[in-house]
Amino acid sequence: MDLHLGDWADAEGDRIVATLCDWLRIPSISAHPDRAGDVRRSADFTAAMLAAAGLEHVEVLETAGLPSVYADHLHAGPDAPTVLVYGHHDVQPVDPLEEWASPPFEPVLVNGELRGRGAIDDKGQTLFQIEAVRGLLAAGRLPVNVKFVVEGEEEIGSPNFEALLEAERERLACDVIVVSDTDMWAPDVPSVCVGMRGLVAFGVELRTAKADLHSGLFGGAVPNPAHLVARLVAALHDGDGRVTVPGFYDDVRPLTPAEDASMATIPVDEDAWREMAGVARLEGEGGRSLLERIWTRPTCDVVGIAVGYAGAGVKTIVPAHGRFTVTFRLVPDQHPDTVEAAFEAWVRERVPEGVAVEVTRMGGVAPAMTPVDHPAMVALCRAVERVWGKAPLFTRIGGSGPEEALGRVLAAPVLYLGVALPDDRFHAPNERMVMDQFWKGLLAAGELFVELSLLG
Repeated sequence: MDLHLGDWADAEGDRIVATLCDWLRIPSISAHPDRAGDVRRSADFTAAMLAAAGLEHVEVLETAGLPSVYADHLHAGPDAPTVLVYGHHDVQPVDPLEEWASPPFEPVLVNGELRGRGAIDDKGQTLFQIEAVRGLLAAGRLPVNVKFVVEGEEEIGSPNFEALLEAERERLACDVIVVSDTDMWAPDVPSVCVGMRGLVAFGVELRTAKADLHSGLFGGAVPNPAHLVARLVAALHDGDGRVTVPGFYDDVRPLTPAEDASMATIPVDEDAWREMAGVARLEGEGGRSLLERIWTRPTCDVVGIAVGYAGAGVKTIVPAHGRFTVTFRLVPDQHPDTVEAAFEAWVRERVPEGVAVEVTRMGGVAPAMTPVDHPAMVALCRAVERVWGKAPLFTRIGGSGPEEALGRVLAAPVLYLGVALPDDRFHAPNERMVMDQFWKGLLAAGELFVELSLLG
């Protein structure tokens, strides 16, 4: 283990935590148009951190949407590998606000965990990469060429990121990509993610009338969009929890025997996992284990329904319109475009004549996988083992991001050095970063740069 980097982090600890808190105070919610100025302020803050760390050519990258940030340090020599570190500085909305124990943008350190929106996803995990580079540069020991790209639209599906990759392909060229936006199985069970599911989302809107109608005068004789939405939502799964969209499973790549064996070694306590999730029962695709359901199988989830009146008391109407939002998590070798065509056809087939329907796609990223035997993956495993004291297990993650586009456009393997824990409440109230994981992540990032330098 790099003792210098550990000593440096100890000495710089107060400043690092204060920096993270300052970053977390910026409400960079990319999903809210009225927060666009805050996302830009976060981009400027990111650029200032990268410059303060000693990186060069720092630039806020303008896109059709919200800004990303670039920086590099390319003085390790032409024979040293170039590592691109990816992170994102935008965050999720904070609803429901009443469930937060403290204000989401007023970070607090409690019992060794830093709480606040963005603490783990992804400002905290991006920061330990920046600080690892800063510490190695301070000692003149950065053994690789490093580039950073910190995105501003990850939490809304990265709608402009692939275009940015294409436009900046030459500047972002690298030998390996490192992403710190994933998790580990447990603090004492280190693991390395080898793949992420893809994601495609749709908004479905139905309109049955020009305006809401009196339920006494018209009810029973006109179509009710609340009923139609309910039927569509209920029809998305069969009695075994399988998605009913035709062809949905046709392209799913089966697990290899090695992947099956690796998952079998992961200690799973379903009761503890259920309690951590805060639910009273588990559901999902029949005949599949918990890990398969959350990692290696595709899913469909309705994430929102809006129709009719839901305020206090009763409003006696037949609504004129309704909508629902649905997300599909995809696995290798599924593709968002194929799912889009199948889902839209499925919806239109079930909507009666005389009802207007609009299906709107919102983003789409393909699933990503990195072979477990790739030399860069072996280097990552050595780095994690050196810090955690035991070899990591291989996992996947059920979440989604632009990793497939990163690897494909830049033609480089993607490594996942994430230290989040399953109960860190990302995308939920009381999001946290366990600071012991943060400091280990910082050390592991430094170790990984050293290991990658040995690959030549």
